[in-house]
Amino acid sequence: MATFQISHTSGQYWYHLRADNGEIVQSSEGYTTKASCQNGIQSVKANCQPQRFESFFNAGQYGFNHVAANGEIIGRSEKYITAQARDHGIQVVLRDAPSARVEDLS
Repeated sequence: MATFQISHTSGQYWYHLRADNGEIVQSSEGYTTKASCQNGIQSVKANCQPQRFESFFNAGQYGFNHVAANGEIIGRSEKYITAQARDHGIQVVLRDAPSARVEDLS
């Protein structure tokens, strides 16, 4: 099962969404409070629709941004070497994020 992991480093809270295989498929920006990070996770879960993903190719790497209805980026992908791998990452988020459990490592 996919898992959101909350961590705390350098005075900031972050989430990583890990797929079943343990790989990170999406990460957050830094949040100043744990509550804000938890709200970010809820926003990811609520915005798992295909139109909320912006794919890109930059500096020889593929990736995606997960965008909320208000246009804010709520998550960024890891970098991929192929468009197919990036697209698979999007599918993992779409399929698994809405029901992913949350693990607090902070």
